[in-house]
Amino acid sequence: MRIDVKQEVLDALNEGRGVVALESTIISHGMPYPENYEMAKKVEQIIRDNGATPATIAIIDGVIKVGLEEDELLYLSQAKNVLKVSKRDFGYCVSKNLTGATTVSGTMIVADLVGIYVFATGGIGGVHREGENTFDISRDLEELANLNVAVVCAGAKSILDLGLTLEYLETKGVEVIGYKTDKLPAFFTRSSEFNVTHRLDTPKEIAELLDAKWQMIDGGVVVANPIPEKDSLDEKMINKIIDDALIEAKEKGISGKETTPFLLAKVKELTKGKSLEANLALVYNNAKVAAQIAKELEKVSNNE
Repeated sequence: MRIDVKQEVLDALNEGRGVVALESTIISHGMPYPENYEMAKKVEQIIRDNGATPATIAIIDGVIKVGLEEDELLYLSQAKNVLKVSKRDFGYCVSKNLTGATTVSGTMIVADLVGIYVFATGGIGGVHREGENTFDISRDLEELANLNVAVVCAGAKSILDLGLTLEYLETKGVEVIGYKTDKLPAFFTRSSEFNVTHRLDTPKEIAELLDAKWQMIDGGVVVANPIPEKDSLDEKMINKIIDDALIEAKEKGISGKETTPFLLAKVKELTKGKSLEANLALVYNNAKVAAQIAKELEKVSNNE
């Protein structure tokens, strides 16, 4: 297998210390250079500051990387024509010696493969609006059903059908844990009309849940961590922008995998960049909480 685990990450795994996986699509496709490079470095530093080891996952020249060196992180943040890699894309990307950024689902696959149990991201994918007709459902939900990885996120992206996403996760046996909240966060906003499965208020409680679950049952856990209140956007404004953008997407014939980037670009445009600031704030917040959970899971696993 063409996989390279950074020495810092390998040492942490071998010594039973907390490690947090990080996706790379947000670097290559989520924002421009140099903001993406600065964001990636800051996220890694936040994880280290909170006692865990960061492991940014990507594919560089056909080699799956678990933890990037400084020059690799810089290369990924500047490279053109980087593939977005989920489960279906690994074989092609690796066999053709290409560079790919792993999505939430792709990152979960690699994390599970090497034994990383906590993953920080912005928001998970889910069932798209009108998904009952289009069957446009993110691969993230399938990996959550099958892999022993806790995904710390600000809920599902608000461009999705949150109700159907929760129903899908319930069917797959994936609990959605609200971190200090009873309501499902909606990415840019702190809450939605939907309830989480259970509320837990400390990283220790979440670590204990993960340990108890994985002693009996396989499958992921969503840790829904609301965006900080000072960075939250107005819920009505965001929903209006998304509804209008969906109408525009239909008129332009935009569908499938092109829908999400179109909608996010419209949100950024119509919020005059405030959505990007919110995105950064929630990613940093998720990295902090993920590191704290990984540290507590380390203690639980080592019977401390």
